[in-house]
Amino acid sequence: MNDTISVKTPWHLWVVGVVTFLFNAVGALDYTMSQLRNRSYLSAAEGTYNITVDEMIAYIDAFPAWANATWALGVWGAFFGSLLLLFRSRYAVWSFAVSIVGLVLTTIYQFNGNMPEALEGPGQVAFAAVIWAITIGLFLYARRMTAKGVLR
Repeated sequence: MNDTISVKTPWHLWVVGVVTFLFNAVGALDYTMSQLRNRSYLSAAEGTYNITVDEMIAYIDAFPAWANATWALGVWGAFFGSLLLLFRSRYAVWSFAVSIVGLVLTTIYQFNGNMPEALEGPGQVAFAAVIWAITIGLFLYARRMTAKGVLR
């Protein structure tokens, strides 16, 4: 006899999963293009932040290996966490937890490192706060969906 109970997937799981998958895909694109030093992609920063592509590349090149690794953990943990939500996998919780660890360490580096002056300011702090809120919210959401039996 099968004792498992089938739990209906709530509509909001699909909304949260798709919206955050798209949001986190942008983060994955940013990470990838930054790591590839894609000049065309990085040139968008020239108009937005008043910084040259060469200055952006120099900033990225100055990242220590651990900061690059934690940036990867944050980005890819969130990306795969959203994908795992769509697959209704309980491992989404772990993926978002990895993302939080990456986010903590990356934030420490960003705000204590050698960030160019053009990238500093209230906009950077606000953007970081939004990423923090979304990442923690996704972790709590995945935990809640796991507790309710939606994620298996």
